[in-house]
Amino acid sequence: MTVDWSAVFGFSVSPLELIVRGTVMFWFIFLLFRVVVRRDMGSVGIADILIIVIIADASQNALAGEYTSVPDGMVLLATLIGWNYLLNWLSFHSRALDRLLEPPPLTLIRHGRVIRANLRRELITDRELEAKLRENGVESISEVKSMTMEADGQISLIRYGK
Repeated sequence: MTVDWSAVFGFSVSPLELIVRGTVMFWFIFLLFRVVVRRDMGSVGIADILIIVIIADASQNALAGEYTSVPDGMVLLATLIGWNYLLNWLSFHSRALDRLLEPPPLTLIRHGRVIRANLRRELITDRELEAKLRENGVESISEVKSMTMEADGQISLIRYGK
């Protein structure tokens, strides 16, 4: 048994092609998640994991084409991680870009009243809202001064008198 070192460490696809493919697919998937998925009440469900696996599988060929060597995979991963780091760095240094890339906080309850339009906008059911209230030890919506869905999907809650 021998190892074909050139097949393992030589490029089977042009590094520039891998960078272009990685860039195009990164932005496509990023925009897909930003526009369609947005955020989800701070939890990851089975359907979320399934969609991530399906997207990863469906995008693999578009990302890599027919790559087979270690350097091909390294260039592709470096491209994807590079874009992720660059976006985080730019968002940190640019308030305008940060606002563009991250959804703003969304008020769900204000002064004990549910803002139905915001629940519909994020497809949050009454059951989900009630579960979040229980998780925060709230028995009645009238106890809530403000309940906000943050950019990361987490819920922050302020009670009256606390």
